[in-house]
This record gives sequence, C-alpha cells and structure tokens, in this order.
Amino acid sequence: MRVSGAVLLFLVLAHLTVNLVVGDGINAIDFALVAGRWSNPFWQLWSLVMLWLAMLHGAHGLVTIIDDYAESARARLVLKVLVTAATVVTVALGTLVIYTFDPCPVGADPALLPSFCTG
Repeated sequence: MRVSGAVLLFLVLAHLTVNLVVGDGINAIDFALVAGRWSNPFWQLWSLVMLWLAMLHGAHGLVTIIDDYAESARARLVLKVLVTAATVVTVALGTLVIYTFDPCPVGADPALLPSFCTG
C-alpha cells in the first residue's frame, strides 16, 4: 500500500501537471488530446499503470475496511467478492479501452480529430 500510494502520488501529480498546467490547461482537454496521447505507447503505459495501481490500491483499502467493520464472516465474504469482481471488471475494461482506443474513428468530425488523422 505504501509503495503503490507513493507511485500513484507521483503518477497522478505528473498527469495533472502535464494535462492542466502545461499548455492551455483545461481548455486543451478534448478528444484530440486524449487521442494524441493514447496513440503514443508511453502514454498508454502511463495510463495503464495508473489504472492498475489505483484500482488495486483502492480495492485493497476497501478489503481492509471490510475486514475492520463487517461483523459476520458471510458479510465479509460477500463484500470481498463484490469488491474483487468490480476491480477485475474495471481493470479489464479499462485495459481494453486503453489498448483498443481508435484515435481516428470513421465518420468523426475532422475538426475534433488529432492532426495525424487523415481525412
């Protein structure tokens, strides 16, 4: 938890700095920015590591809270299964989105697409 928390702190602060402080700030965040970032393997990996660490860190924290506050063994089991299922589904779908994201979708408004997309 300490290691993932420290790594997440660095990743999230750097992510926020790059996206909100550098350049035009929040006004620059649109589909083209995300498409441009996710067309680069570095930013795909960055997003993937943030997703995985955040979900695993949060799920572990929830399991710790469940262990502390759930009174019966059955309630603990049910809650842990739900947390685990939600974590697995979110990580799987997030990973799928990151690696199958199409930055140049057919039929999209060309004004919204990144500059590397051809007409």
